[in-house]
Amino acid sequence: MKRRGLVSSLVLFVSGIQTVVAGESGFIEDSRLTLKLRNFYAQQWARRDSTFSVIKGDTKHPVDQRKSWVQGTMLDLRSGWTQGAVGLGVDVSLYGAAVLERGKAQVAGGGDRVLVRNNGEPVDDWSDVGVADLRLRAAGTQIKAGRFSIDTPVLRPKDNRALPPTFDGAQLVTTDLPGMTIQAAWFERVVGRTSSDAQRFVSTYGNRDYSGGGMALAGVDSLPWHGMTASLYFNRFEDVWDRWYAGLAHSGSLGSWGVGTRIALYRTRDEGTRQLGYLENSSASLAETFSHGPHQLSVGYQQVFGNEFYDYPQETVGSYNPVQFYSDFNGPNEKAAMVKYAFNMARYGVPGLTVAAWYARGWDIDGTHYDSDRNGAHRGYAVRGLDDARHWESGLSAGYVLQSGVLKGSSLRTTWYHHRASGGQVDGSYDEMRLVTTLPFELF
Repeated sequence: MKRRGLVSSLVLFVSGIQTVVAGESGFIEDSRLTLKLRNFYAQQWARRDSTFSVIKGDTKHPVDQRKSWVQGTMLDLRSGWTQGAVGLGVDVSLYGAAVLERGKAQVAGGGDRVLVRNNGEPVDDWSDVGVADLRLRAAGTQIKAGRFSIDTPVLRPKDNRALPPTFDGAQLVTTDLPGMTIQAAWFERVVGRTSSDAQRFVSTYGNRDYSGGGMALAGVDSLPWHGMTASLYFNRFEDVWDRWYAGLAHSGSLGSWGVGTRIALYRTRDEGTRQLGYLENSSASLAETFSHGPHQLSVGYQQVFGNEFYDYPQETVGSYNPVQFYSDFNGPNEKAAMVKYAFNMARYGVPGLTVAAWYARGWDIDGTHYDSDRNGAHRGYAVRGLDDARHWESGLSAGYVLQSGVLKGSSLRTTWYHHRASGGQVDGSYDEMRLVTTLPFELF
């Protein structure tokens, strides 16, 4: 099992800290040790002219199915805070994954679901220190350094596999100024969902032969005021892009209906050595959610203004845009809309059971005016062949969470995606079924 020097040093430091402060009130008393077992199963079917591939010898052979079955294990230790003007805390998590479907032809390259070797053979198991950080707290300010995750409009972990990704870096969050939360962070590397080591950041849709430097962000979130919150963020993917975000969210009521509104605006420009070429695009979206009793109806619209993808770092969630399911609907100049209906069965005597269905469509995808490789810059995005490309998606999901008993909080979720593309749209034509079970155990 590989570990970078930063994490190994931090784990040793954390062990020393625990010994020194074990007698401090709160540090031990408020500590929590939990075990989470997550079983991820997925089966995909390629349709139309889409395929998966299996390496045989030196040749790739097309296949029309892929299976993924992985058992993930997360052992998490979260300490309390030491007493005094400056509080101290630590977090350590051990992650492990075991591949239950190990047929080379079955995993078909693994995708981002299974860790495979260069010849396509699945790795039987992998593990790593998923989280290892030191926390400091003074008044309303906290500083965290090491390996951990973060949740912002410009950088969030994509936690949809057997194990979640985490980042190596540092974060500062303060609520000392009235009415707002301010934060800043810097990350050097990311540990992916199917990775046993930290890697440099690469983009999701651009040329992955080029990686940027670190990932920096800073932003402010207002505290709720009459149901309204606002956010402003800046993000720099060093030597790739600068990104600005402005968001507004409101929750209220209209008679017996609950109504939620979210507006999200993103603006991206190339930065530094332009590892993905010249970039200039924007993304804007509007989402409305209406709730009444067990019913929830959501509608959303988003649009990309620019000749590249609205891109984001691999292993992260790209944005607060509402049209994101199997596909991100983020092609050059793409317009997209969605409708989603969710139903909570608690009203009918089955608390913990929810079902949902959605439909999304993207159109007017046009990359024919792409010129980001002008003046000798690197070619970043293969989009010139996209001329009036389009796609659509439908999906069904059902989830159940146990409400009581020794396995309280355990969950079972199944999801079915149906995606069809034309004109070279990047996500292709696939059907997919997923089944994810999660068992949490509080050890102390």
